[in-house]
This record gives sequence, C-alpha cells and structure tokens, in this order.
Amino acid sequence: MVYLGLINSPPMKPLYIACCRYFIAVGLLAGTLSSCSPNLTTTYQLEPASGDIARIDGRLVTKAEQNGVSVVASFEKEDLEYVALDIELKNHTDHPIEINPADFHFTAMNSVKDTLTDPLNPAILLARSAADPSYEIGRMDFKRKEETKRLKRAKVVNTLLMVAVIAADASSSSNSRTYGEYLRNRTLSNLAYQSLAVKRVVNYSNFANRMQRYDYEEYRWRELALKAGSLPAGESVRGFVYLPKVPNAHYLAISYTIPELSTVPLLFKQELVQQQKRPRRR
Repeated sequence: MVYLGLINSPPMKPLYIACCRYFIAVGLLAGTLSSCSPNLTTTYQLEPASGDIARIDGRLVTKAEQNGVSVVASFEKEDLEYVALDIELKNHTDHPIEINPADFHFTAMNSVKDTLTDPLNPAILLARSAADPSYEIGRMDFKRKEETKRLKRAKVVNTLLMVAVIAADASSSSNSRTYGEYLRNRTLSNLAYQSLAVKRVVNYSNFANRMQRYDYEEYRWRELALKAGSLPAGESVRGFVYLPKVPNAHYLAISYTIPELSTVPLLFKQELVQQQKRPRRR
C-alpha cells in the first residue's frame, strides 16, 4: 500500500540537508555569474547638428551666441551614467554674468525631431538638466559611507552562510548511510565552501571597484567639470558639462539659459554604436 510505503520510507533529513547545501551553492554561483558582462558593448556618439559647425583637431565643434553670451560645444566622451560635452562660455557683454553648468537643460527627440515623452510619465516631455558639480561633490561622503555599510552587511550574510554550510556538512557526514551518499555530500559541501569563498572575493572586489569609482567621480566634479561662478566681461571659461544618458533619444535639444539675459540653443545628434569588447591583455 502507498501508506505503508511512506511509513517505511527512510528519514528525509539527510536529503533535506543536501538540498539545502545545493541551493546555497547554486545561489552563490548564480550571483557570481550574473556579474559577467556580454562581449558586446554599447557606446554613445554625439555630434553637433546646429549652429556654426567646424572640424577642429579631428572633432566637430559648434558655436552659438545670443545677447553677448557665446557657447562653443563639442562632444567629449561617454562618462559612466553621463555624456560629457566640452563647453566654453564667452562673455561678450559689458558686465559680469553668473554661470552655472546646471543651467544647461535638454529635451530628448526622436529621429524626426519630435519631442519624446517621459517613460515614467507620458503626460510630460522627456527633459533633463545637466549635473550640478557642487551638489554631486557633496554626495561623495554619503556614497562612501553607504558602500562601507553594504560591505558590512555582506560580511554578516557570509558569516551566516558559513555557519549554515558547516552545520549541514557535519550533519550530512554523520548521516551518510552509503559510500555513494558520502561522496555526494562531500561534493555538495565542497561546492558550497568554494562558492562562499568566491562570493567573499566578489564582495571585496565590488567594494574596491566602487570606492575607486567614487574617487574618480570626486576628481571629475572638482577638476574636470565646468564651475559655477561669475564670469567677467570679455573673458571665457571652459570645462565639461555632464548630461544624463537618454538611450532612446536620436537628438538632444540643448539650451543654456542665463535668466533675464539669453537662452542659447544647441542641437546634438545622438547615435548608439555596438562594439566588440577587446580581450584583456595578460
């Protein structure tokens, strides 16, 4: 009878413990493998599509001016979550003007230059502002503290997983009824220990990479970005302006506004190019 078979069946504890270690190992490995990147990478390419365009030192540069405020712009590079424009502001008026890179704004457009709508709110246009270096610098300490907290949480999880693996290993070893079961349990235990070791390495590697990225970000905002301040009459200033990425945009309609003085328009064409990743040299 089925009921008699169930009653006389062997205890399920070793199987449960083996499954527990199996899922721990598979989960750790899955988390590690998910960090692998594909062979193809997508890069952003922008070029000016309005104003007085010229090719200088191999790059396309555009110039636009209104009410004595001149903007010279070219695409510099893709930079993490931003695209960076090399901007030079010139003050041709007879008085100082206040400049701020956060006063650069853009709306995203499709291939026929119709304005796109925001994916999160279709009722409004897809518009963004350039990054404010002063604000971003102020966030660096917070980012570093959050990363340290994340590593501490990972250490706690790793300790709990290690305790669970050791307990499961000890229990399964003492409950192995055949040599085959013993080999299977040892294999699963070794896989769990190795996966946990890999997870620890990945945790510390991610921590180091992110902290290094924050060091670069701080350098970027302090040294590379266009600075806010007063620009005297007849002088110019140059730096990078960082625009948030909008992957589905074909054009960026950019404007630089100085309140009650001028709004200088710029148009850039955007293209996403897929490239094969170069193999790392050993």
